[in-house]
This record gives sequence, C-alpha cells and structure tokens, in this order.
Amino acid sequence: MKRRQFLQAMAASSLPLLSSKLFAAPSTQPRLLFVFLRGGYDAASLLVPTSSTFYSEVRPNIGIARSGTDANAVISLNSDWGLHPALRDSIYPLYAKGQAAFIPFAGTDDLSRSHFETQDSIELGQPLQGRRDLSSGFLNRLATVLNKDSNSVATMSFTEQLPLVMQGSMQIANAGVKNVGNSAIDARQSQLIANMYQGKALSKQVDEGFVVRDQVKQQMDQMQAEDKTKEMTDASRNAISTKGFGLEARRIGKLMQQQYGLGFVDVGGWDTHVNQGGANGALATKFKELGTGLAAFADEMGSAWDTTTVVVISEFGRTFRENGNRGTDHGHGTVYWVLGGAVHGGKIVGEQCAVEQKTLFQNRDFPVLNEYRSTLGGLFARMYGLSPKQLDYVFAGVKGNDLGLV
Repeated sequence: MKRRQFLQAMAASSLPLLSSKLFAAPSTQPRLLFVFLRGGYDAASLLVPTSSTFYSEVRPNIGIARSGTDANAVISLNSDWGLHPALRDSIYPLYAKGQAAFIPFAGTDDLSRSHFETQDSIELGQPLQGRRDLSSGFLNRLATVLNKDSNSVATMSFTEQLPLVMQGSMQIANAGVKNVGNSAIDARQSQLIANMYQGKALSKQVDEGFVVRDQVKQQMDQMQAEDKTKEMTDASRNAISTKGFGLEARRIGKLMQQQYGLGFVDVGGWDTHVNQGGANGALATKFKELGTGLAAFADEMGSAWDTTTVVVISEFGRTFRENGNRGTDHGHGTVYWVLGGAVHGGKIVGEQCAVEQKTLFQNRDFPVLNEYRSTLGGLFARMYGLSPKQLDYVFAGVKGNDLGLV
C-alpha cells in the first residue's frame, strides 16, 4: 500500500487511530454528552420571551404566538418564557419531569460574529486576551483531568474528524457513526497498516484504533440501520443535519450506555438568514428533528440516563429582529440546554433581564449575561467534584458559576 493511498484512506475514514481507553462504563459513573449546534441557531424562537411585547413588534412574520391553546402557540414554561411548539412531544416532557433546563443570555464575549472564529474560540475555552494554545480544546482538558491517577473515563468524539474541542495532550478517539459500516479501509488494508506500525511508537494506538472501529461497527450493525445524511452548509463544518440526527443519536446512546463516559457530537444547518419560519417552517422542522433525536438518545441510554447530562450549545444566537428576508442574522447571546436524568431541571436558570429594546446588546441581540466558561465550569465542577486547581486547568482563570443543575 503506497504512502499516498494510506494517507488518503486515513483521511476518508472514521478510524480513531489515537484511541482513548476502552472499558465498560459503570452504571453509576457520570456521563456527559456535549452537543454543538453549528451555524448559530435562533434562540429567541426556541425559548420565546412571552412577557415581551417587543418580541411581537419586531418579528411580524417569524414570531410565534406567545399565548393560546392551539398547537402553534408556545408552550408556557413560566411567566416569562415559553418553548417552541415543535418540541412539545420531545423536550417538553423532559422539562415537565424536571430533566431539562434552559440558560438564556448565555455565550461568549467574542464579538466577531464569525461562525468559524467563534466556534474556534468556544472550543478552545481559553481567555480571549493573551496567548492561546490553538491545539488545546476544553473537552480534551476535561478528559485529561478525569483520567488522572486511577480514574478512567472513556472519551469519544462521534464525528468523522476530531474537532478542536477534543484536540490536545490526551489521545481521544473519534468515529463518525453515520457511515460506520462503509469504512474506507478494508480488512486487508487494516492489516497492512498494522504491519507498518509494528514495533513502532504508535503501534499500540493503531491497534486500539482498529479495535474501537470494529467495536463501533459491530454495535451499529446490530441496529440494522443506515444514515445517508449529507452536510448542508459550510458553517456546519461537516456536522450532520438534524434530519440524520435521530438515527445517530440512538447509535451514540447505545455506545455511551455501554462504553463511553464523555462524548461530543455536532449538528449543522442552523444558519437561517432566509425564510426561517415561525411555529412551522424550516427552523421548526430542525427543532423537531433535534428534539426527537435527543429524546431517542435518552431512551437508548436506559437506566444510565439517571447519571447522564446532555449540554446543547451554539456559537452564538441571532438578531432579535427579523431581517428583510424573513430570517435572522448573526447575533450574540443564545440559550444553552441542559438535559438528563441527573439534572435538576424544570426551570430557567442563570442571570436574566427583561427583553426590551433598551436591553438588547448593540440594539440588535440578546446580551451575554452568563459567560460560557464560567457556566460550564460550574456545571463540570458540580458533576465531577473538580477542585479549583482542576477547574483552572480546564478553564484558566475562571471561577465556576454553580447554577445547581446537577
């Protein structure tokens, strides 16, 4: 096998050459799935500020009815907020059971409003000022802390390529689970690659990588399903669309229930500049598909759901006013979701303000009142009992804001 063919095959495959530890996850171990919505979803449609008359004024075409009993009205969560009706059968039941919470006015202080710059900035999880290590993502640092000493938390990025958030000093496996049965490397090539590394420094990692790939394939074959989803937009960076997320979520649930304690997946297609829709339409469809997938993940986790936390974020929100194309443009503050059997949910948490024209950031966006590193740091510290020193390694210079969600 020629070197060029080898490199091409490796680039096209989902083989996790740098494998994390392999083990069967104990049922009592905390599990964390991190879901990144690439493209900047419209948080003001997900969590509608029902107490704001300003909302209806600036969203004449894409606004959702803030009250009412029909299926197109928001689902009231409290006196200030309501949930998009597309999530009535998936996320709302979790909220009603106290297994879902939302953090509005969340995000980063990065003001670039660029998909790629903001995604990179968030995935690094490092201070905006000063020197940054461009190869150290915050989930890699979290995994490093969790695997110190005698601890062992198997970590997997359920993506075709290792995202920035999972890159760093710890070797972490990645395997896309949408086309796992169609590996670019067959059995003969696998043996050739293994022989190439025999007796070399990477021999163990290569062997473990093939083991991970084969385990994932075997488990996915048992589900007897196919995923033919293709990417929709550049801003999504190879993340699958919501259309394919339901199947992928079940596959991830099966793997995390049996084996992995820390996982990452990204979902693309959230850049809604044109014809976004309101209670129905393009965005509503995406919400429904995403919600159905997350509910399917919860179902697939079985009893392990009781110790699981799912965090859903996006790089930024969108403009509060609709634009001339009945869509929304790149914004600032957004809404984070926190789901799981381990979550103290059924509430809207974090610092909040009334949604009025005078409270908008730069007269256009939700402000960021709950900075993401502090918010996630507080959650991680509570989940894993991190010491101040350990938290500082994950998010340097941050004092975690404990919102009491776990």
